[in-house]
Amino acid sequence: MTTDTDLAAQLAVEAGRILLDVRASGQYEGKELGKAGDAAANRFLVDALRAARPEDGLLSEEEKDDEARLGIERVWIIDPVDGTREYGEARSDWAVHVGLAVNGVATLGAVALPGLEGGALFRSDRPQSLPAHVGAPRLLVSRTRPAAEALTVAEALGGELVPMGSAGAKAMAVVRGEADIYLHSGGQYEWDSCAPVAVAKAFGLHCSRIDGAPLLYNRADTYLPDLLICRPEWTSRVLDTVAKTT
Repeated sequence: MTTDTDLAAQLAVEAGRILLDVRASGQYEGKELGKAGDAAANRFLVDALRAARPEDGLLSEEEKDDEARLGIERVWIIDPVDGTREYGEARSDWAVHVGLAVNGVATLGAVALPGLEGGALFRSDRPQSLPAHVGAPRLLVSRTRPAAEALTVAEALGGELVPMGSAGAKAMAVVRGEADIYLHSGGQYEWDSCAPVAVAKAFGLHCSRIDGAPLLYNRADTYLPDLLICRPEWTSRVLDTVAKTT
């Protein structure tokens, strides 16, 4: 049988191909492109997961929530298009998330970045060493609404702000060595971070709430207010700085 992570990777890549095909069709633009891509990728992912893992629970941004998942240990948490705006604008900073939470913990997953040249895929079972970086930390922030805490941390650490689109793209930018800290406090949902957190943890990054509390998944309320993914060497200073602001 296909392993869970092989399944997550295969589905993330194929959903990415579907999304690129929808965009290349020329039938949609802007918000309509985002809606069409979301719908097509969601149908594929939901059908494939239900066929391959019928006993597991499922939570998708684009699917009506079934609270039966709350009584299931293994729950797939997916985001067919993380960064719908960026996808609709034909940018590269959007992602496909396929993650598995076991007993509330983001255990494994795959994040695809189909918009990059040649595409890119990150798997929790194939970690690599983090690229070295010397100098001031680089902090990922929203393109449109940078988190106040991130701005405070950047000022305290003498850091550089790096605007970027989706949560998955930001998390993988830290994995890829393009940035050092991703701090978000503007509100997210479980599908925004489950797969990225599983991958980031496997690559040796710190992952938590911005107060240091653990990230919990498969809850009745799927809202997750904040998120911190960063290189280990910056964890203490980031958490200390945030604590002083609250």
